[in-house]
Amino acid sequence: MGDSAEKQARPSFFKGVKSEFKKVSWPDKKSTLKQSIAVVIISVVVGVLIAVLDYFIQHGVNILTSL
Repeated sequence: MGDSAEKQARPSFFKGVKSEFKKVSWPDKKSTLKQSIAVVIISVVVGVLIAVLDYFIQHGVNILTSL
């Protein structure tokens, strides 16, 4: 019983999705590229900071355990 109602609901669902995608203001190529570069740079900086902190914490723990 519910199958026919579900089959009819799918096309209207996809029509709704299509109409909502038309309302989205998509960024242009230049903006997307700039934001992607910013994400990569920030990720590298945070990764380096975590590596440096890990290095110092590891050596600090080694010094404390060797006492």
